[in-house]
Amino acid sequence: MTAFFEGIQYLFVNILFAPLDFLRRLELITWFGANTINWIFMIICACAIVYWIKQLRIFDDAGTENQDTTAHSFLK
Repeated sequence: MTAFFEGIQYLFVNILFAPLDFLRRLELITWFGANTINWIFMIICACAIVYWIKQLRIFDDAGTENQDTTAHSFLK
C-alpha cells in the first residue's frame, strides 16, 4: 500500500507539477515571462466580455430581449 501512495506522490510532484516548477524558476529570471499565462487569460477574458457586451447591445437594439418581470415562473 505504501508503494501506491508513493506512486501518487511521484505522479504529482515530479510529473504534473513540473510546469509549475518551471514557472517558479522562471520568475527569478523574468517576472513578465513567469506571468505570461496570467496575461493570456486576462486577454481572453477581456475579449469574452467585449463580445458579450456587443451581443447584449445587439439584442437590446433589436428589441427581442424579454425584459418582463414575469419572464421566469418563480418571479410571479
